[in-house]
Amino acid sequence: MQPPHCCLLHLLLLSGTWADLEGTFTLWLLQTSIFENTYFVNTERLGLLEDIEIASLNKYTQTFHFLQPWVQPALRRSDWHTYEEMVKVYSVQFSHTINEAAMQNRVSYSFIIQCRAGCELFPNRTSRAFIHVGYNGQDLVSLNIENCSWQLGQDTNVSRYVKSLLQSYTAFTELVDVIFSETCVDVQEVFLHYGKKALERQEQPEATVFACMPSSAQLLLVCRVTGFYPHPISVAWLWDGQEVLPGLALNTSSILPNANLTYQLRSIPAVVPGDGHSYICRVCHRSLGSRSLLIQWGNSEVVLVVGLEAGLLAAVAMAAIPALWLWTFRKHQQMQESESRSSILSKET
Repeated sequence: MQPPHCCLLHLLLLSGTWADLEGTFTLWLLQTSIFENTYFVNTERLGLLEDIEIASLNKYTQTFHFLQPWVQPALRRSDWHTYEEMVKVYSVQFSHTINEAAMQNRVSYSFIIQCRAGCELFPNRTSRAFIHVGYNGQDLVSLNIENCSWQLGQDTNVSRYVKSLLQSYTAFTELVDVIFSETCVDVQEVFLHYGKKALERQEQPEATVFACMPSSAQLLLVCRVTGFYPHPISVAWLWDGQEVLPGLALNTSSILPNANLTYQLRSIPAVVPGDGHSYICRVCHRSLGSRSLLIQWGNSEVVLVVGLEAGLLAAVAMAAIPALWLWTFRKHQQMQESESRSSILSKET
């Protein structure tokens, strides 16, 4: 079966409409298959444009479930139907190949096979296809698109057998090559047009700095940055105005996803308590333009706050002394006047 190509007229009409999008874009196809035995395979498949989930495949009906409102209208109904038929053919061939490799190498069930495939589209409209297959979390084989040959991910009996098996399926290998080298690029160009607004979404980061002290000799400053999109971001610490270089004293986490399709990370330098230096967390992100977030932490600020509180207490105390003296004087004067009036009334009586 030959892979379908998007309508040529459709592509010509859309040509250049996504050219103002900056950067390289990737259309991902992810598959996880749990082989319980030779008869039952539990497979989940997901398609993404960059980090946006666009469609999944119903494992029972082998039909697409669209996860964004702009995905289904991007292609004709006949194209989607053809892709579904291709997936069915691929699924049968894929399960047969893996089961045969497992039986020939006496691999015990159950095990997991993961596939990561897709195409990158560069600003100059060149592209790169990729296909990687993993076994129980380890690299198994990958397809070299340039010469249409399979390569070992690791040198094991299973990987060598899978490589030779796939290499013998010439028609299947050529079909996979065409799908990801040509069809994937055509489809991605259409998706970049229809999903342009979603890809251009920007959310500004929110940053806070706080401290924790694991020991009396070490203070950890934590710069927590969250709620930003897209995920590329720069977070750095300035020590008395000089950038702190990555090392043992600076630990920055990887970028982690939030539930609302934004991201977060933490950058934590270790400092000496009471060293008298100033520390600033600097955050740069596309949504901020040429500006940066600067969140300061420094012992000088702590001392200033403590000094202000102590000064305020002293000022209150100093103001209270004359007020208390005046209140005592007036109270004494009132008592004297009261006694004087009582004495006069007594004499008159």
